[in-house]
Amino acid sequence: MSIRLRLTLWYTAILSATLLLLGLGLYLFLHFFYYDNLKSEIQQQAGGVASRIKPQIINGEYVLIPNIRDLPKTNNVFYQVTSLSTRQVVELPDAEQTGIKIPELNDEKIQCILKDQCQFERVSIQGYSFMVYYVPLVQQYTGNLLGIMQAAYSIEQYESLLALLRLVLTVIGLISVLIAASVGWFLARKALRPIEQVIAATNRIEKGVDLDKRIEYTGPNDEIGELTQTINGMLGRLQNAYTELEEAYGAQRRFVSDASHELRTPLTTIRGNMELLEKMWKQTALTSGKQDDAKMELTLEAMHDISGEAERMSRLVNDLLSLARADAGFQMTKGEVELQPLLDEIARKAQLLPKTAEWIVGQTKDAEGVYVYGNEDYLRQLLFIFLENAFKYTEQGYVRLDTMRHGGQIGIRIEDTGIGMDKSEIPHIFERFYRADPSRGRKSGTGLGLSIAKWIIDEHQGSVEVKTRKDEGTTFIIWLPISAELSSKTPQARDNSLRPRNQV
Repeated sequence: MSIRLRLTLWYTAILSATLLLLGLGLYLFLHFFYYDNLKSEIQQQAGGVASRIKPQIINGEYVLIPNIRDLPKTNNVFYQVTSLSTRQVVELPDAEQTGIKIPELNDEKIQCILKDQCQFERVSIQGYSFMVYYVPLVQQYTGNLLGIMQAAYSIEQYESLLALLRLVLTVIGLISVLIAASVGWFLARKALRPIEQVIAATNRIEKGVDLDKRIEYTGPNDEIGELTQTINGMLGRLQNAYTELEEAYGAQRRFVSDASHELRTPLTTIRGNMELLEKMWKQTALTSGKQDDAKMELTLEAMHDISGEAERMSRLVNDLLSLARADAGFQMTKGEVELQPLLDEIARKAQLLPKTAEWIVGQTKDAEGVYVYGNEDYLRQLLFIFLENAFKYTEQGYVRLDTMRHGGQIGIRIEDTGIGMDKSEIPHIFERFYRADPSRGRKSGTGLGLSIAKWIIDEHQGSVEVKTRKDEGTTFIIWLPISAELSSKTPQARDNSLRPRNQV
C-alpha cells in the first residue's frame, strides 16, 4: 500500500469519525431537547386536565365517574380516563370517529404506573407514533387511587423531523467523506510528487550508473527539500569515493597487467638459458670425459630447481594476466563450439599430464552433436584447470571424466578420489589465492586456477556444482547451456553455426 493511499485513508477515516461524532451528537442533542420539552409540555397540560376531573360520592364512597365534558377537545391530543373501581373507560375524542384507540390498562401496567416506573411510553397506534403520559387520579383527602388518565400526544411531526435530520446528516456525511477523500488524494499526490521525482531521478541514476547526475528540486526548503539536498550530497560523496576506487582499481589492473607482461619476457629468457646451460653442461661433460658425478649432479639439481621456480613463476604470471583481463572487462570472442571433439582432445592430452592416479574416460555420448556458445580455447583451459587439480590432489585411485544432460544444459563431470575438502570450505575455493586445506600447501600451486575457471564459466553463462567429502574425493560438474544440436540442424545451418558470432 502506497503512502499516498495510506494518507488518504487516514485522512478520510479521521474525517468520517469526526463527522460521525458531530452528527450523532447533534442528533442526540436535538432528540433530547425536543422530547424533553415535549414531556414538560405534556405534564403541564395533562396536569391541568387531571385537576378538572372530580370524583363523586356514591353510597358514602368516592367513585370516579369521568364526564366527557371534563376533557378538552383537541385534534393532536387524545385522552382516556379509566376508573379502577368500575373499570369504566371514557375517551375523547371518540375512537369510533378518529380510529385512534389508546391501549387499555392491564394489571401489570397499573402496577408499573403505581410504582412511578411508567410515566411516559412511546406507542404506535394505527401506524402513528404517540407519546402516552399516565396520570394517577388520587382522592384529595383520603389519598386513595380512583383511576388513571392516559394522555396520548401525537409525535409524528417530531419523528418526521428527526428522520429528515438523520437523512440529511447521512447524505451530507457521505458527500463530505467522498469530497474529502478526493481532495485528500489530490493533496497527498501533490505533496508526494517531489518524492516521486526523487525516486524517478534516483532510478535513472541507478540504471545509468551515472553519479554525475543530481536530483533537481525547485520547491520550498521543507522536509522534502532537505531530503533532496541530503541525497544529492550523498551522491556527491559516492561519486568521489567511486572515482577514487576506480582510479585505484584501474591502477591496480594496469600494474598487474604491466607487471605480468614485463615478467613474462625475463622468465622465458631464464627458462631458455637454463635449458641451454643444462644441455651444454651435459654435452661438455660427455666430450671431456671427466666423470665428476657429484659436481654434475649438484649442478643439474640447481639447474632443475631454477627451471622449476621459473616455470612456476611463469604460470603465476599467466594466471595474473588472465585475471587482469577479466577485471578489465575483457570480452572473449565466442562462437558455436562442438563439444564432443573438444572432450576427445582433452581426454587424449590428459594422459600426458603428471599423475599418479588412474585416468578414466567415461561415457560422453550425451555430448555427441551438442554445441555450446563460447570460446574453444578458454573452454579447453577451463577443463585442464579442473583436471590438473584432480591429478594434483589424487595420489591414488582414479580421476574420471564423463558427461550428463539435464534439460537444456550439458554437464561435464570431473570426479576424483583424492583428499577432498570440508563442506565449509566450498564457498571459498573460487576465491583468489585461497588454498582449501593446509595440507595442500605441500602441493605446488598459486591458488588462482579455480578463480580463472569461475570467470570462464560465468563468461559462458554456465554454473559449477561441487560435491566433496573429506579424504574421499571431490566431484566438479560444469554445466553449460546447449546452444544447438547436430541432429536438429540442416547441413547449411550446421555450416553457419560454425561461423563466429558477434562478441558478447
